[in-house]
Amino acid sequence: MTNLTLNEVQKVVDEWINSIGITYYSELTNTAILTEEVGEVARLMARIYGEQSFKRKEDEVNAPLMLAEEMADVLFVLVCLANQTGINLQEAMVKNLEKKTIRDEERHKNNPKLNKPST
Repeated sequence: MTNLTLNEVQKVVDEWINSIGITYYSELTNTAILTEEVGEVARLMARIYGEQSFKRKEDEVNAPLMLAEEMADVLFVLVCLANQTGINLQEAMVKNLEKKTIRDEERHKNNPKLNKPST
């Protein structure tokens, strides 16, 4: 199951939910779960890239794997919500990138905060 498109991911998640997961949680419950999962990503980011320290050494050692798992949890729940609400994430992503390209192309080029000095 490598190199899946977003459409394929949505299909695989739907098949998993309807077989192993039995049924989707409600949209409201999944929104709460999504918020919880994003919080877990934020906690790890604060410890890996921010000033917070890990409480246990083994968590620090396993942090990259933990971060990947938490990001996958976020994606899973987001895909569940997309499936439940009839959103095609692949189409939405294409449209979103088109919007950002039109809106932000010059904006980012002209932002001195983003222009890195030549080395």
